[in-house]
Amino acid sequence: MIRRTSALVRAMLDLVRRGNLRGFIAMAEKAEPADVGEVLSALDEKERIQAVEAMPRHLSAAALVEMPDEAQAEETFAALPPEAAVEIVEELPDDDAADLVGGLEPEDRRRILAELETTERTTVEQLLQYDPETAGGLMTRQVVTVLDTATAGEAIESLRRQAEAVEDFTTVYVVDAARRLRGVLPLKRLVTSPAERPVRELMEEPAARVAPEEDQEEVARVISHYNLPSVPVVDAAGTLLGQVTFDDVIDVVEEEQTEDILKFGGVSGDEELAGRWTDAVKSRLPWLTVNLATAFLAGAVAASFQDRISRHLGLVFWMPVIAGMGGNAGTQALAVTVRRLALGLIPPGRFLRTVGKELAVGCINGLAMGAIAALVSQFLGQGPRLGLVVTASMIGNLFIAGFAGAFVPMFLERIGVDPAVASSVFVTTFTDVCGFLLLFGLTGWMLGV
Repeated sequence: MIRRTSALVRAMLDLVRRGNLRGFIAMAEKAEPADVGEVLSALDEKERIQAVEAMPRHLSAAALVEMPDEAQAEETFAALPPEAAVEIVEELPDDDAADLVGGLEPEDRRRILAELETTERTTVEQLLQYDPETAGGLMTRQVVTVLDTATAGEAIESLRRQAEAVEDFTTVYVVDAARRLRGVLPLKRLVTSPAERPVRELMEEPAARVAPEEDQEEVARVISHYNLPSVPVVDAAGTLLGQVTFDDVIDVVEEEQTEDILKFGGVSGDEELAGRWTDAVKSRLPWLTVNLATAFLAGAVAASFQDRISRHLGLVFWMPVIAGMGGNAGTQALAVTVRRLALGLIPPGRFLRTVGKELAVGCINGLAMGAIAALVSQFLGQGPRLGLVVTASMIGNLFIAGFAGAFVPMFLERIGVDPAVASSVFVTTFTDVCGFLLLFGLTGWMLGV
């Protein structure tokens, strides 16, 4: 399947680049929107706009939404003639339409909204009121509902009417006359029940519900935890505003994981993976500056022990080894802790237990690595006492690395700082400084220099 998809994408790309838009559209009509979106993403800006303008509006709308790079989709949409942009919005579900329109400049946004029908314009404007990274920003207002006063037969007739306006639905919500959420209606129970049976006897309590202000990452966690196809969005009064579906959550999970990975590497989460090199420099240079400042601190510690280094040149060999092993061990503990924090697996009462686990792991790993380091020291002919210094330094630094890798991210989260952003700088600096202090301090104490 992967080979077939890749071949199809390459074939469509070739047609566009040769100017054969008619052939491209013929293939695109039979392809999946995600494949067409991949083609658009691979084109340059001029080719992309030409292809989108040439495609039927239903096809270009679906392809824009499926483009891997959201920024490219918004830029392409903004470059289209107003009449084409309006036609595309009219083809899209309300949540996707709001995402595209929300990426426009205010003046362009007002112009597009003014051309929409009143009902559609009102829906999109309501969705645009919410932060894009909240449940309200993710939700669609297209939901299937039945009244809690209906019978099973009346509910089925209502579903038939609503199915004409809603393309796909997996959840039926039960509401009262004021549209307050009362429950969810299992379809199997509905279709197997007598027509006269009241819906109130068939409905179930929703497994979860979220407020429109709920952060998108928490919404994704709720849907994943309860294995839901969708989760209802309700206001403070319990009124059903819309729903967030699992397909939107998949995009959120990918976006959040990409952002966390970038932050963990000292790169701003705002950097676009397909962005320009100038944007990458602006994103990375500040963190490199911070890293340089912390590296100066480790360098200053080493410089303060120049006399000891000159008397025991073997220390030059072990300096990067001790610091590097401490940094690696700290990064391992850090990666596990940050991920557990992101998944909500460290409740407040398990703070000390989490740190204790990483201390134990660091101590055991330090013993193993220290034993190997001692053997290498003997092989290099550095004498048993220096070997003992190296062993103790290795054990101590890996022990410290385990502590720092667990404590630092949890502490930063407690004070409201994103642990994925700042933890690595503190942990690596801490292990470098402590590693040098252990190595040189133990050398002075055990070797008398």
